[in-house]
Amino acid sequence: MSLSSAALATRRVLAAASHSSHEGGVRTWKILTIVLAMPGVGVCMANAYMKMQAHGHGQPEFVPYPHLRIRTKKFPWGDGNHSLFHNPHTNPLPDGFESSHH
Repeated sequence: MSLSSAALATRRVLAAASHSSHEGGVRTWKILTIVLAMPGVGVCMANAYMKMQAHGHGQPEFVPYPHLRIRTKKFPWGDGNHSLFHNPHTNPLPDGFESSHH
C-alpha cells in the first residue's frame, strides 16, 4: 500500500465517521429548536403582551435634568431640535414633550 492510498483510505474513514456523527447533531438541534426554542419564544411573547396590557401607555413625567437632551449644535435635519427618529409621544425636547406645548 503506497502512502497516497493509505492517506486516501484514512480520509475516507474520517469522512465517514464525521458524517455519521454530524447526523446526530443535526437531529439533536432540530429537536431542541422545536421543544425548547419555539415554546420559549411563545412564553416571551405572552409575557410581553401581558405586561403591555397591565401597564398603560401614558407619557412619562418630564424631569428637566441638566445632563440630558443637551443641544450644543443643531441637528442637520428638520428644525435642528428633533432627533432623526423622533417620536413626540416618548422623546421629549430639551424643554418638555411636544404635546404639552401645543
